[in-house]
Amino acid sequence: MRANETTTTRSDTTTPIDTTPEWKALLAHHRKVKDTTLRELFDSDPERASRMNADGAGLFLDYSKHRVTDETLRLLLAVARAAKVEERREAMFRGAHINVTEDRAVLHTALRAPQDDELEVDGVDIIREVHEVIDRMAAFALKVRLGEWKGFTGKPIKNVINIGIGGSDLGPAMATEALKHYAERSMRFRFVSNVDGTDIRDATLDLDPAETLVIVSSKTFTTLETLTNARTARDWLVSQLGDDAAVARHFVAVSTNAEKVAEFGIDTANMFGFWDWVGGRYSMDSAIGLSLMIAIGPDDFRDMLAGFRAMDEHFLSTPMDRNLPVLMGLLGIWYGDAFGFETHAVLPYSQELSRFPAYLQQLEMESNGKSVRLDGTRVDYHTGAIVWGTAGTNGQHAYYQLLHQGTHIVPMDLIGFVNPTTEVGDHHDLLMANLFAQAEAFAFGKTRDEVVAAGVPEPQVNARVFEGNRPSSVILGDKLTPRSLGSLVALYEHKVFVQGTIWGIDSFDQWGVELGKVLATRIAGELAAAEEDLAPQHDSSTAALIRRYRARRVRPDG
Repeated sequence: MRANETTTTRSDTTTPIDTTPEWKALLAHHRKVKDTTLRELFDSDPERASRMNADGAGLFLDYSKHRVTDETLRLLLAVARAAKVEERREAMFRGAHINVTEDRAVLHTALRAPQDDELEVDGVDIIREVHEVIDRMAAFALKVRLGEWKGFTGKPIKNVINIGIGGSDLGPAMATEALKHYAERSMRFRFVSNVDGTDIRDATLDLDPAETLVIVSSKTFTTLETLTNARTARDWLVSQLGDDAAVARHFVAVSTNAEKVAEFGIDTANMFGFWDWVGGRYSMDSAIGLSLMIAIGPDDFRDMLAGFRAMDEHFLSTPMDRNLPVLMGLLGIWYGDAFGFETHAVLPYSQELSRFPAYLQQLEMESNGKSVRLDGTRVDYHTGAIVWGTAGTNGQHAYYQLLHQGTHIVPMDLIGFVNPTTEVGDHHDLLMANLFAQAEAFAFGKTRDEVVAAGVPEPQVNARVFEGNRPSSVILGDKLTPRSLGSLVALYEHKVFVQGTIWGIDSFDQWGVELGKVLATRIAGELAAAEEDLAPQHDSSTAALIRRYRARRVRPDG
């Protein structure tokens, strides 16, 4: 990152990508090659596998098993240049207000900048503020980990509950699971997000409140689900410890609303802030990661930041034809907008990354699930794939049947690591054998002649043919560490940026989240209210559902 002048540009009137000659050339090319199979591509190009790969920030990407040619890649790169991906990338890193609808900078990359960097945005020394928060987090995390932070009764903390939702939950929850090998195993970490009372009940059921720290993560400290869960946790703690004063020793906040935090009973000296230029889904390496830092310690947390930073540098400085986020973003454009494939599977062959697909669902679908361009006009093309997946090899015995032989074509990322965090017999070799085998089977399948030659009975032959031609990337790291996790997350962050830039949408707002929340606030009061005419407020279906609920609801107080 580099020091730059403040930029407050609000307009972005680049030509709609689907009207450019580069886009039209890409679609014309698709019509020529769409029926070419991966078997044909590999047979005609013996050097394909050695050429179609790239590495950066400790990660290796094999993209040879995609339905692309050298010409495809050339045309995709031309589309990226037409969309000004490089220029917009520079604008993001220097603090321009590329979040147009909210008139904000987008500076999650500053969260992992080294202390000697210089970056001033809107008259504020961003890097200094970031490191002040990291240092405060580190000091607090060490006190908790060393038993120096005592609860209300004088007991050290053994349990940490993070209460948040969306980015205030998914990131730290995913990373704490991913890095559990590096965590303090004498402590328990739990994450509560769902407003369903079962979530907070189960999180507290077997814990001693005298040994429990609750981190309430809400930028505004007004998020309905988070505050509802936080109040229930507060009631649980006070009822057990018998004094409202206990809240100050057992609750801390990640927020920017000091007034609301103090009202809740949390000492504002134990409030860790962040900024409006940090979107929730980009916040796990900010103060939102406090629970993670307590789990793995400040040193490993800083190693994770270094991994983020390494991918940032790769994205900034590597030519686009060797740039991992650019390549992955362009492949997604190819399949979504040329082929019309609507979903994308992320399949980590790592149990520790079991929550990674859920994390990416928010990162990708909240960022790029948009139908309006930066200039306010509607898009006329596909944006934002539907992201899903689970850890391998579990998925193989659930939905891989559809991936191999179904009527839907689903591009995939298969993620694995050369070395396990823990050696257990031959488990890891078997795990990785499955990853490599699945990628091979997806690409090349099994022809009818091969099935017959294997002696399969005739009634089964057609059912046992695999068409193949299912595209996949293989992403390999040496080992799942804090640093490699940071690189992996940043890889997908920048992939999302590349795609959003090409589609001409704002990847950093999330207005689609708001309407349901507003309506839920109104309906919550109506569910407990006396009978009244709901027709003016709601459609007939919603009004009927509310009446049925009220009529059949059995409340504990009678």
